[in-house]
Amino acid sequence: MKRSELPVALDGLLFFIPLASISALFFAFSLWWMGIVFGFGAIYILWFFRNPRRKPPSDPHAVVSPADGRVLEVEEVDGENDLLEGRYKKISIFMNLFNVHVNRAPFSGYIKKIHYRPGAFFSANLDKASIFNERNALIIATDNKVDILVIQIAGLIARRIVCWKKEHMRLERGERFGLIRFGSRLEVYLPLEAEVSVSSGDKVKAGVTAIGRLL
Repeated sequence: MKRSELPVALDGLLFFIPLASISALFFAFSLWWMGIVFGFGAIYILWFFRNPRRKPPSDPHAVVSPADGRVLEVEEVDGENDLLEGRYKKISIFMNLFNVHVNRAPFSGYIKKIHYRPGAFFSANLDKASIFNERNALIIATDNKVDILVIQIAGLIARRIVCWKKEHMRLERGERFGLIRFGSRLEVYLPLEAEVSVSSGDKVKAGVTAIGRLL
């Protein structure tokens, strides 16, 4: 089984092992309440880094959500500097501390470019997070030569963006490509001619919910 297909993302072990070890130590010294507190913390980490299987919709033209969470905004914007030119439809998705944080490819294609940029850690539900926060951008070139931009954006608590893929690798729609530790934000840029099937406030699931359709 591939690392990305494990039921719990391995990145969570960095947090689980210390918490579980401290919990066991407290229990060994009969400090039950402290053991229980750290034990619950370890269990929460396993739950937070859960990595469920997902099945994309049957429509081959459907663009799926790259993240679990809530749609913050759907708007028409200019492409990102040095990444995309022209106008695009941008869909912003906010992930809270209770959402699955494994990110998935919105459409099949090759990774044309990956661009990481360090930054601040404003709350991910604020518009300025899109501009100033730490981020990792992927341009996915579909088989029909359409570019889709996906941006992982760190939030107030999130301090680590993880991307498991490299440039020129192929991604299948719904395939896991990375995660963001704790509350954060994902943005998807689609061509203007694409249909968008979600609106502000909608809840979405990564790899399952169709957020749009390429015509």
